[in-house]
Amino acid sequence: MTPPRDWLAIHRGDAPLILGFPHVGTTIPPEIEARLVTPWLARKDADWWVDKLYAFAKEMGATLVGTTLSRTVIDVNRDPSGVTLYPGQVTTGLCPVEGFDGDPLYQDGRAPDEAEIARRRALWFDPYHAALEAEIARLRAVHPRVVLYDCHSIRSAIPRLFEGVLPVFNLGTNSGVACAPELERAAVALLAVSGQPFAVNGRFKGGYVTRHHGRPETGVHALQMELACRGYMDEPIGPVQVETWPCPLDDARAAPTRATLRALLEACLTFARDSDSLV
Repeated sequence: MTPPRDWLAIHRGDAPLILGFPHVGTTIPPEIEARLVTPWLARKDADWWVDKLYAFAKEMGATLVGTTLSRTVIDVNRDPSGVTLYPGQVTTGLCPVEGFDGDPLYQDGRAPDEAEIARRRALWFDPYHAALEAEIARLRAVHPRVVLYDCHSIRSAIPRLFEGVLPVFNLGTNSGVACAPELERAAVALLAVSGQPFAVNGRFKGGYVTRHHGRPETGVHALQMELACRGYMDEPIGPVQVETWPCPLDDARAAPTRATLRALLEACLTFARDSDSLV
């Protein structure tokens, strides 16, 4: 019997654009939650409200693929082989045992072992990526190019992961490998006029989704956007507590950020529909 896929959220559109939401989920199965230090710690590093921030993408005909599961259960944006995405820098694994701030997520002796990690991968990681591949194939059947845009956010200051305060917009293309250079240039030009600080292939070059699925030579071009949370919420800069995190989505603060994101997605569509040079 095929297990239920109620943890997998897919909205299908017809435009040559797919948005991924690998970290917006907060669901934790009861048998896993019972082993955690606290549920709040296990959910603290979610990409809060990012799916709401990009809700307008449905009107553009985009396909949206996300998981409702917490990244503590399984991180579908990590290399399942265990190879680190950022050599020499702190990162978390396929089934994280520590949060971004270094806090242990599981009670002593109750972290997942290799057998459990393999089971979680089979149940959730592999089907998530199979779903992405299926949507890519569906759209590539009718479009010469498809853009996969992976949506993320993170707190602006996490000293364990990076120095100082992160730029609001952090674009990753796996150092130009995951997409055509003209798509990257178009995105950078829009970030340059956003009025907000930005970085390109800085601390965040793109996770497993971008690196694995971005294959420009086959017509699949991938980007990752890591937003600093202050771009759309009244974020406390520094350590957060149960009482202060997560903050609600602030529509007024989010308005200029949304405008830039909409322009970025429009640029992705323009690129994907351009038949002059099919790279």
